[in-house]
Amino acid sequence: MEKNKHPDYNSPSALKQFMEQSGMAMQKKFGQNFLVNEQARIKLVDSLEVSAGTTVWEVGPGLGSMTSELLKRGVRLTVFEIDRGFIAMLHDFFAEYEEKGLLRIVEGDVLKNWKRTLEADGLPERFFGNLPYNIAATLIADTIENDVRFEKAVFTVQKEVALRAAAKPGTDDYSSFSILCQWAYNLKPIMDLSGGNFWPKPNVDSRAFEMRKKSEFPLCKNPALFMKVQRALFSSRRKNVRNNLTQFLHDGDKAVAALSAAGIEPSVRAEALPLERLLLLSDVINADIMNS
Repeated sequence: MEKNKHPDYNSPSALKQFMEQSGMAMQKKFGQNFLVNEQARIKLVDSLEVSAGTTVWEVGPGLGSMTSELLKRGVRLTVFEIDRGFIAMLHDFFAEYEEKGLLRIVEGDVLKNWKRTLEADGLPERFFGNLPYNIAATLIADTIENDVRFEKAVFTVQKEVALRAAAKPGTDDYSSFSILCQWAYNLKPIMDLSGGNFWPKPNVDSRAFEMRKKSEFPLCKNPALFMKVQRALFSSRRKNVRNNLTQFLHDGDKAVAALSAAGIEPSVRAEALPLERLLLLSDVINADIMNS
């Protein structure tokens, strides 16, 4: 169905030649790398669990290797692309899908465009993409903090980001980002991908993982307050929870009282606290606010 023939997505040399002939260059600032392993691409789309008519957002389609695989399966696809050269090629390659209303190309920075797209089109059933390192955690956290959760998301990210998302209390990777991800989703790794699976070859390993929406957020009286509290507790990792909470509440006595009511030692650091304990602390603070 593609209007013009696209390059061999499995061949770094063919991709390089196509880019040169088209007068394009990979832009490091956008974190551009093409996944040249066809079996990995198929596995990722399989993991997304789509069928004809499934609504999907894809971030960073590039020259459309994953886009092509998704459209073959009959999805209704919206892609977010910032590179003008790639945008022109996507319009060229997939013109017939656009004409039939099966593909929409949103131009520009996904961090700036996703909310407008959500307002215009509604929430898609799936979220998908090979996310550049410099936006991956920000984009995922931004959606959760704006009370947006997808039924299922499949992302390929720098492995470090995936480890942070799934990190457990007491580990170096455990952070505010871990809390947000595990509060909203059940996480599961799909596969690790070494640099050789991409062109240009990155110097880091990547991990593909799925995020499946929890049927309910873990109990929390005031989600907006919870997000502010947990962010405040991790704001200065070297400080203990008493110091960080005192700064958040502007009251040392209230901070100590809240920690005591939640069964938290004032001298511990945030990275020692499991999600459930942080939720309880948020509810204690919420009750105090409501009663004051």
